[in-house]
Amino acid sequence: MPETAGLGAGRASPGAGLVDTCLETERLALRYLTGGSPTAPELVRERHLPNILAGYEKWGGDLGLFAAHEKDGGAFIGWFILRPEPEGPLDEVELGYRLRQAAWGRGYATEGSRALLGKAFAELGVRMVWAETMSVNHGSRNIMEKLEMTLADTIPTPPDMEMVEGSEHGGVRYEITREQWEQR
Repeated sequence: MPETAGLGAGRASPGAGLVDTCLETERLALRYLTGGSPTAPELVRERHLPNILAGYEKWGGDLGLFAAHEKDGGAFIGWFILRPEPEGPLDEVELGYRLRQAAWGRGYATEGSRALLGKAFAELGVRMVWAETMSVNHGSRNIMEKLEMTLADTIPTPPDMEMVEGSEHGGVRYEITREQWEQR
């Protein structure tokens, strides 16, 4: 994986937690994610980890979930995702992230996303990257616009998000193609 001055990442393995840096920026280290949230360890081992590891294998270790850690101090700040739909083409991938609130407003989402877009287009031959968020999530929308992604569509709220404040407004989908990325 490409390395910048500070964001790094590694691949998960059963029982080993997070290992090996796989993508770095100046301030962050991204690693493959094994579960990372306050989920019962048994549930992670039995349900989530096998799916995450299967994705790494299916996509040759190039795509999947990445845990993000500050390089200075190693604090876990959240996760990033770069992967296709389960049965989708490998040249169209989703970009996403979920950061701990303490990491909001510090540029990490933009930094990690920019590094993953660079990897997608420069190393993996991806044709198009898309990202979705709630219409009312102005922070994420601003990040997508900073990345020069363009608003492509409005989308309905997924059933598992209907209880979230603002879900009645639906969502939005942003996209960027390799050609757009290269012209920035």
